[in-house]
Amino acid sequence: MIVHFDLDAFYASVAQLDDPALRGLPLVVSGRSRRAVVLTASYEARPFGVRSAMPLYRALEACPQLVVVPPVFERYHELSRACFAIFSDGARAVEGLSLDEAFVDVAGDFESARAFARRVKERIRGEVGLTASAGVAAQKMVAKIACDNGKPDGLEAVAPGSEAAYLAPLPVGRLWGVGPKTQAKLAAAGIATVADVAALSDERSFALFGRWGRELRELARGHDERKVEAGRETRSVSSETTFEYDVAARERLRDVLRELADDVAERLSKHGLRGTTIGVKLKRADFTVVGRQTSLAEPTRDAATIRAAAERCLERAHADYAPIRLLGVRVAGITEDAVEQISLFAP
Repeated sequence: MIVHFDLDAFYASVAQLDDPALRGLPLVVSGRSRRAVVLTASYEARPFGVRSAMPLYRALEACPQLVVVPPVFERYHELSRACFAIFSDGARAVEGLSLDEAFVDVAGDFESARAFARRVKERIRGEVGLTASAGVAAQKMVAKIACDNGKPDGLEAVAPGSEAAYLAPLPVGRLWGVGPKTQAKLAAAGIATVADVAALSDERSFALFGRWGRELRELARGHDERKVEAGRETRSVSSETTFEYDVAARERLRDVLRELADDVAERLSKHGLRGTTIGVKLKRADFTVVGRQTSLAEPTRDAATIRAAAERCLERAHADYAPIRLLGVRVAGITEDAVEQISLFAP
């Protein structure tokens, strides 16, 4: 069984945790520069149309009483580590998707997985002070969709064998990899729900989606063989964010990228570190990951240098302008300030 966990409005919830006076208020986490964008909106702000990746000035126009707080990435990493330790307790494998989201492989049957999800939610509330939504299923995509359907602070479980019936009435855009452009194409072909995709013949699947057609149809039928894959540790410093809505606009992605690069630079400086490899990570709507990186001649922790290198990597990684659900910046090839660089020509 697989459980998908997602910490609710993570950055905004951390701000409300640390300052109880902010609870119940429409709030966003954002920088204050001219080009600042919303990193996370609290649930109180969302009825006004405020959402992540929205330019801050537009968010303030939509909700004049909006409270704006700056990001505190070190705090997010601290609480993320605490939550992931809870995810790992009793799990077979944990696949982190971002600071606030993970798939967890749980041994046992459906009821034991549901009990595990309930315990984790209670521990996160009691030990960390945050809320998490959870989706339980035998497959990754169904668990993710169930988690989204239960937000905020919900627990939705889909029993094995009922996946196809659960997915059938949902709009086709809920399937992994089906973005706005594909939705428009399908609507023109009379396909609106997941059930419509599940009913496609081999020939129609290929005509609409090419070689990807059969795989998408199998997902619509509730057949997903992907396993939870635990990540490997790499010595690097990174920062990433998951958007509440997929983002394709390059300018918006670039603005968020700058915020993340500044966070990485600040953390490198705080710990006396530098790095030679700058990279970006993009996670698409279907959870496929695209990464690009570049190497510098000398190690750095300079924010402007990291921003510029990350923007070049973004241009290469996002050539197709596909909708993106997660964006991250990473600096690797880490050295400490205490390490002295010795010249080849020194006596």
